[in-house]
Amino acid sequence: MATPPGARGTARPATHHPHPATAGNPTVLTGATVVLPTGTVENGQVTIDGTRITAVAPENAQVIDVTGHYVIPGFIDIHNHGGGGASFTSGSVEDILKGIHTHRLHGTTTLVASTVTGDMDFLAQRAGLLSELAEQGEIAGIHFEGPFISPCRKGAHSEALLRDPDPAEVRKLIDAARGRATMVTLATELPGGTDSVRLLAEHGVIAAIGHTDATYEQTVEAIDAGATVATHLFNAMPPLGHRSPGPIAALLEDDRITVELINDGTHLHPAALQLAFHRAGADRVAFITDAMDAAGFGDGRYWLGPLEVEVADGVARLLADGTIAGSTLTLDRAFKRAVTVDGLSVEDAVTALSATPARLLGMDDRIGSLEPGKDADLVLLDADYELKGVMRRGAWVVGPQLH
Repeated sequence: MATPPGARGTARPATHHPHPATAGNPTVLTGATVVLPTGTVENGQVTIDGTRITAVAPENAQVIDVTGHYVIPGFIDIHNHGGGGASFTSGSVEDILKGIHTHRLHGTTTLVASTVTGDMDFLAQRAGLLSELAEQGEIAGIHFEGPFISPCRKGAHSEALLRDPDPAEVRKLIDAARGRATMVTLATELPGGTDSVRLLAEHGVIAAIGHTDATYEQTVEAIDAGATVATHLFNAMPPLGHRSPGPIAALLEDDRITVELINDGTHLHPAALQLAFHRAGADRVAFITDAMDAAGFGDGRYWLGPLEVEVADGVARLLADGTIAGSTLTLDRAFKRAVTVDGLSVEDAVTALSATPARLLGMDDRIGSLEPGKDADLVLLDADYELKGVMRRGAWVVGPQLH
């Protein structure tokens, strides 16, 4: 498949600038409201030494008073297609790094790069390129969203390039990712779907149910075969019905499933988000962006795989038929909306943005919470939940902006 032309959005000047402090300079953040796994601590402190959080402050540590601010773990996005005008599916290495950095400026310190439906050979080539970035620690892994999805629920994917989830072809993508495949989204009701779920589970890759037209019973079968994630729950699947409950009921009721939610105010009504939280709980919800190139960049026309997208007022839709095409969301906005609009507690929002995705990725020994020994990945927010600083592995990416 030919690589699509680049994005044609209107660039916005960066508003955040890196702080001169770098990893290796011991730092103590004091006076903060700190969100810990055990609860929220007022007038707390977080100590960073090198790239890690530590329990004891070195004598030469720089002390920064962040009174009136929250310190929370860095955000973790397990479903992200790009940002800053750059696509993870079609961009160059330089483009991809630009997209990653755009999301870091908004608090996402760990990111899984998602592809969209394409020709199998093209996707295998992209997997090889992305795996190198994973090996360098720039991304946490690769998520293949498509081509193994339902034409009935294709969303912003090219129908001409869709295919049934033949386990041999699923294995081809896993192999191309060289051990860096994190997740594959499947319409598990298609021929080969259940066998592909078993294959993924055997190889330690997350099988995600999404872009699916499955019944309730077919979804239960896929979960029993090893599926553990619902790709952007509610979106690109049959709606919940009282006689035909479909996949939503099966995915919400099963404690083995982590549900992705896109909390941008476009993809979900607040009542749907509340339903998911009430049924699944924060421990089973992972907020995602499903971001495309326009995230952190601006309105204009873009390409999502081979399909052209128009972004207007921050909402991305296919030019051809108006179908929602990913989002322009960043996770700092998802956090603020969760607390100020959806009425979630700060603790539950932190769980859905950090602890739950870290555990899902099997990385909760390193990231996802503010604990001694873990990576110094954190976000600084003011009392209005506006981002005022981002630290990744002990180095400031943004701020701290305290005045």
